[in-house]
Amino acid sequence: MGIERKKYCAYGEWRESKTEKWMQVTDSSTGETIAEVPCCTRDEVEEAISSAAEAFPAWSRLSLSQRTQYMFRWRNVLEEHLDELTVLCARELGKNLNEARGDVLKAIEPTELACGVSYLTQGTASLQVTTGFDTVSYRVPLGVVAGICPFNFPAMIPWGWMAPLCIATGNTLVLKAASYTPLTSMRMLELFYKEAGFPKGVVNLVTCSRSESELLLTDERIKAVTFVGSTDIGKHIYGIAAAHGKRVQAQCEAKNHALVLEDCDLESTVNAVVNSTYGCAGMRCMALPVIVVQESIADQFVALLKKKAQEMVIGCAYDPETKLGPVVNEKHKEFICDWIQKGIEEGAELVLDGRDCVVEGYEGGYFVGPTIFDHVMPGMSIGDREIFGPVTVIKRVKDFDEGIEIMNANPFANGSAIFTQNGYYARQFEFLSDGGMVGINVGIPVPSVYFPFSGNKDSFFGDQHVLGLDGVRFYPRAKTVTKHWYDEHSRRKTMDTWEGTVERA
Repeated sequence: MGIERKKYCAYGEWRESKTEKWMQVTDSSTGETIAEVPCCTRDEVEEAISSAAEAFPAWSRLSLSQRTQYMFRWRNVLEEHLDELTVLCARELGKNLNEARGDVLKAIEPTELACGVSYLTQGTASLQVTTGFDTVSYRVPLGVVAGICPFNFPAMIPWGWMAPLCIATGNTLVLKAASYTPLTSMRMLELFYKEAGFPKGVVNLVTCSRSESELLLTDERIKAVTFVGSTDIGKHIYGIAAAHGKRVQAQCEAKNHALVLEDCDLESTVNAVVNSTYGCAGMRCMALPVIVVQESIADQFVALLKKKAQEMVIGCAYDPETKLGPVVNEKHKEFICDWIQKGIEEGAELVLDGRDCVVEGYEGGYFVGPTIFDHVMPGMSIGDREIFGPVTVIKRVKDFDEGIEIMNANPFANGSAIFTQNGYYARQFEFLSDGGMVGINVGIPVPSVYFPFSGNKDSFFGDQHVLGLDGVRFYPRAKTVTKHWYDEHSRRKTMDTWEGTVERA
């Protein structure tokens, strides 16, 4: 049986690509190629943009109630296909089944938020702002939006962070799916049209290289760009798209730090660190790869962390017993292993080495076991740059003040956490930490969809974050209308009043 060649989607239809370049999608647990996706041509990317632009007028003019009903149907379709999408996500990415299920659920939750669009997008109004005149401000659709997706959340990011609020507010969307993990998103788009019944062209999907995706940053028909990925690319996208008059939200890299003080509940703290650091094999921007530990308990902390890390069940992503699955592909495994070697060369103490991890029966899979570095000093790049794998680095400090200083010296500030039973230090940390999302005895301080995913510093470029009211405000534009009505008897008096107001102004 041959490898399936996937298509791109425009005008609500899956179309054969004319490209000569195809990109492989692998089963992360076996290493086998399970599909090939096209590196779409420039013409095909333009076709997807045209599809979205042509669908926009009719979609944007539907009533809020009609769009809401579509969102309710879409939410139910996702629920019905939760198990299918979970396995597909686990297979192409490497997350274990619980993590993959969470990925899909995190697409459903923002869809439920988008069902409240009629309330969330209410404008403001003032009666009699000056004699005889009323002013109202509306939120109206922008137009076509481009979504540029990473590989690590193939359900949540395109179909949770991007699509729901975008289309519920009346816009249309062109998704550039990640070439490593496009299958989950493609399947969701099939369901979007076949079972939820959305009008053709509301959401479109391409897979392509950076060269072709530049069109999404410069085409005048695209009014906004939402991106998740590396900081270097995020800066580029922000600069180019903003220079072409587009709104941009660029969620970028992270190197989240946790401060562990000597009065913490050690067992609970280590459990939280294991979950946040090794969950999703570290391939998430809210992982907790750096632990800043007070020296008085550092030896005890590292010993317990190593013990619990070694107890993790490593295996096939879609085996229900697996706790730590593979990383996404061979290239990413090599990237992580290169970083581990870099840490050794920089002089960090390698406490646990996950590079030679092999799973019986899945020898071709891309497995990296839990890895721990201790005594990571300032200036070591392994402690400052995002590795995006199951690697923990330990930085030892004397006290709270030294810890917060080291943490805030990092250029990234997506999230941060403190583990302590001291209310004073917890409050000081909440106040002083540069992290945009802060956890108090919480290893993964990701807020619910009702709040923004609020990274700071080099972890975010833009004005409005994804989700929460920030996410709602990103997609519509403001339209302010001043109204005046008069009859013949009052016309002169009203105009005199208005002209007098203008003169005084």
